[in-house]
Amino acid sequence: MAQITHGIRSILSHPAVYSGFQRFMGAERDRANYVNEYLMASSGMRVLDIGCGPADILAHLPDVEYYGFDISERYIAQANARFSARNARFTCAMVDEDRLAALPRFDRVIAIGLLHHLDDQDAIAVLRMVAARLAPGGRVVTLDPCFTDDQNAIARWLVKSDRGQNVRTREGYNALAQQAFSRVQATVRHKSWIPYTHCHLVCELD
Repeated sequence: MAQITHGIRSILSHPAVYSGFQRFMGAERDRANYVNEYLMASSGMRVLDIGCGPADILAHLPDVEYYGFDISERYIAQANARFSARNARFTCAMVDEDRLAALPRFDRVIAIGLLHHLDDQDAIAVLRMVAARLAPGGRVVTLDPCFTDDQNAIARWLVKSDRGQNVRTREGYNALAQQAFSRVQATVRHKSWIPYTHCHLVCELD
């Protein structure tokens, strides 16, 4: 996984700092938008969150059956402490085929800030892996920083400063998803409060 975790970026490995930084960057509004406009999860759905971090998005989800995976013990510990009353299961591990095979199929798969940490080969492998575990009518929704030609200079600098080292264009993310899904909608959104650019992918199978 290609990411920078030393220097100032290492501070974000602390859950409280990470969550605080995300709130400062307007992440609560972004999460609500992600859930309402793209994920569209309903009560009772089974949801997989790959790289869930401290699972902050769970606060925006209805009464779903939630499975969160992350390799950070600190993030998982915070998620367990905060959401102990929810129908949620948190695992400190990488998602792999064996772990997913032991679980039921999913109606929704969340991958926020994942693909830009992976090279093309690994990203396609992950997308194919979760595509194979979707329930009928299921969808995978991703969110990653993105480069565009009309990007604000500050947004471009912030995106280039991200810990992930595989930030792509809309076309780049779309090409990855097309390797695993028959229907892909790629949408770019520009933020203005703190300039930033994201790409959403909504991925489905026929």
